[in-house]
Amino acid sequence: LSRRAPQQPQIRPVRGPFEHPMLSFRPPAALVLALLLAAALGSARAEDVAEVKQLLRAGQTTEANARLDQLLAVKPKDPQLRFLKGVLLTESGQTAEAIDIFVSLSTDYPELAEPYNNLAVIYAGQGRYDKARVALEAAIRGNPNYATAYENLGDVYARLAAQAGRADAFALTSLSIRERVPQVEAAV
Repeated sequence: LSRRAPQQPQIRPVRGPFEHPMLSFRPPAALVLALLLAAALGSARAEDVAEVKQLLRAGQTTEANARLDQLLAVKPKDPQLRFLKGVLLTESGQTAEAIDIFVSLSTDYPELAEPYNNLAVIYAGQGRYDKARVALEAAIRGNPNYATAYENLGDVYARLAAQAGRADAFALTSLSIRERVPQVEAAV
C-alpha cells in the first residue's frame, strides 16, 4: 500500500455528463444513460444547451439564467436544462433553490448520480456532512461506477471523522478543565 501525505479533503462538484468546464470525471455509462434519457424525453436542442454553456463560460450568468428560464418554460422536465439551472444557482450562491432543483431531479431521475453529487457538495459546504454522505451513497447506488461520488464520499467520511475527533478532543478538554476547577478554586 502506498501512503500519501495527508491533505485537506475537498468535495468536488461536477457539472454532470453535460460537459461543463468544471467536470472532473465523465463516466461513459452515465453519459450514455443521460443522452438516452434526454433523447427519450425530447431534450433541449444541443444548440440551445451550447448557448447556455457559452454564456456561463463567459461569466454572463444573468443572460444564461434568462435563457435557461426561456428554455425551461418550453421543456420544464428536461433533465439537462434543470441540471444546468441547478449549477447556475449553486454558482450564484442561491443554494436553497439549487437544492430544490437537485432534489427534484434526483426524485425524477434516481439513476442519475450527478444531481446527488451536487447536492452533497452543497450540503458539505454547509457543514451538513451526514446529509452529504446520504446523497453520495444514493449517487453510488444509482451509478456504482461513478468515481467522483466515491472520491467525494471518502472526503465526507474524512470530515465526519475529523468532526468526531474534535468532539472527542473537546470532551476530553472539558473534562480536564472540570477536574481542575476545584484545584483552582482552592488556590484562590
